[in-house]
Amino acid sequence: MIEINYWIIPIAALIPMITGFIWYNPKVMGTIWMQAAEMTDEKIKSGNMILTMGVSYVLACMLAFIIMGLSVHQLAFQSILINEVGFGEEGSEISIFIQDFMSKYGQNFRTFKHGAFHGAIGGLFFAFPILATNALFEAKSWKYIWVNVGYWTITIMLMGGVVCQFA
Repeated sequence: MIEINYWIIPIAALIPMITGFIWYNPKVMGTIWMQAAEMTDEKIKSGNMILTMGVSYVLACMLAFIIMGLSVHQLAFQSILINEVGFGEEGSEISIFIQDFMSKYGQNFRTFKHGAFHGAIGGLFFAFPILATNALFEAKSWKYIWVNVGYWTITIMLMGGVVCQFA
């Protein structure tokens, strides 16, 4: 069976906070975002930041978990064999097959670069359509859309790189 380091999930979940701290800084994209989002310092200060950060972290853990499934292909390999007779039984024919396969190919595409590639695809083909659709119905500008899509694409790229390399 493939051994996965699931401890990388809570570590990778810190990435959105770190990239958000940088990306939404007024010296980077923060001022542009605040104008495009019609956000004010008063609105930001009126929220419960502890609750916001806590819920954001839990959501980031969920995101890291699914990014792992998208970027670590060895997980998909096992998922197609899970219903085979003897799966999970030491010494069974399928268990021996999986061990042999994993010893030969278990480290293929387990790089930061590969995970970042999948993150870029996720940013452009998941985050962009979702964020753009919401923003269009909220009558937000394309500037607003691109600021947020840029943040999420970079964030998901970094998360994908970390989980693929270290999972």
